[in-house]
Amino acid sequence: MIALIQRVLRAEVEIGGQSHARIGAGILALVCAETGDDAKDAVALARKTIALRIFSDEQKRMNRSLIDERLALLAVPQFTLAADTRHGRRPSFARACAPELAKSLFGRFVDAARDEGAALATGVFGADMQVALVNDGPVTFWLQCGGSQLKEAK
Repeated sequence: MIALIQRVLRAEVEIGGQSHARIGAGILALVCAETGDDAKDAVALARKTIALRIFSDEQKRMNRSLIDERLALLAVPQFTLAADTRHGRRPSFARACAPELAKSLFGRFVDAARDEGAALATGVFGADMQVALVNDGPVTFWLQCGGSQLKEAK
């Protein structure tokens, strides 16, 4: 699975011109399931996302996690992260998980983050969403685990 995470001052998802979900400071996570991913990968990715030390401590060093800071997570499903753009001009999405399984794995990611204590808001799988954010830093990370990728070290 893949998560493109961004440390944000605020983020919001709109659907059909209406606000659907919003957070203040925290993490916006764009989440994608790839072929070969399973529920274990979704849990590992959620745990990594909320435990990653990307927030500043008193010495202005990235040494605190989302959970440490009691901030929020906005999780948004985004299959386009699985795009293969190495050849030609049209992205291939052959690595993306089948929609039914991807929806289930996104749900497992969300459940695992919530189970670990994250304050959570989500986008809607399959919806046409508009995502707005104010990136703090900017600080952006690409996380991967599962499928054909290396498994997260415990």
